[in-house]
Amino acid sequence: MIDTHLFGRTGHASSRVIFGAAALGSMGQEKADAILTLLLQHGVNHLDTAASYGDSELRLAPWLVQHRKDFFLATKTGERTGDGARAELERSLTRLGVDHVDLIQLHNLVEPDEWDVAHGPGGAIEALAKARDEGLVRHIGVTGHGLRIAGMHLRSLERFPFDSVLLPYSYVLLQDAEYRADVEALTALCADRQVAVQTIKAIARRRWDNGTAGHFSWYEPLTDAAAITRAVHYILGNQQLFLNTTSDARLLPAVLAAAEAVTAVDDAQLDADLTEFGVTPLFDRKELERI
Repeated sequence: MIDTHLFGRTGHASSRVIFGAAALGSMGQEKADAILTLLLQHGVNHLDTAASYGDSELRLAPWLVQHRKDFFLATKTGERTGDGARAELERSLTRLGVDHVDLIQLHNLVEPDEWDVAHGPGGAIEALAKARDEGLVRHIGVTGHGLRIAGMHLRSLERFPFDSVLLPYSYVLLQDAEYRADVEALTALCADRQVAVQTIKAIARRRWDNGTAGHFSWYEPLTDAAAITRAVHYILGNQQLFLNTTSDARLLPAVLAAAEAVTAVDDAQLDADLTEFGVTPLFDRKELERI
């Protein structure tokens, strides 16, 4: 079984691996049910979906009728205004078939103009805090992509006491000295304030050469089992971090198996993987910054 750890100051002992329910976005119910059964078998008790993940919330709904108490349930809104965020939250509750979620997250809050709207009067954060007071959500988090996001999360935490953050984190991304410095500053602040830190893109190999059409993920993931294991262990070797799984559900069994027996991995092994499997950063602050 996968170990659990307190998810920041929420009081919930979440599995160190969080299921990235984007994997369910275009999946039929029968396949989704099989995946959710697999999660329970490995002790995964934290689901991370979003309003923008296709039919993901709908695929979770039948399962939650029987298993709501077994999972910490998180979703996201990409809206920046208060009215938009409230409407999207209410739609998510309806689609999920629940009366509240454990965590609502501001999805990909990276761009300064969007940040200003979300944090400003009548913005999404004000509306979600009100929803929390009403019992529709229990906690509020913020997520993002790209190499600017760690710095933006630091800025967000100075403005509002978010309960969790989510950001890209992998060996190859942390070879960027500026990003690594921002990540280290962010994780130090999160440790001090008991803010949960979720990571994404752990097993990313590179961007697709021919676009994303026909693929289950917008990036090309690692597929070698040993390389996946080392990438997973690199994340979970840091007790502060949670690992969110890839949207390519075919790789879920390998990730879950790796997470059940975490061992130390050294930089030399990871450097060798970068070379052998052609691992390159997904982001570069320039043309590759946006998804």
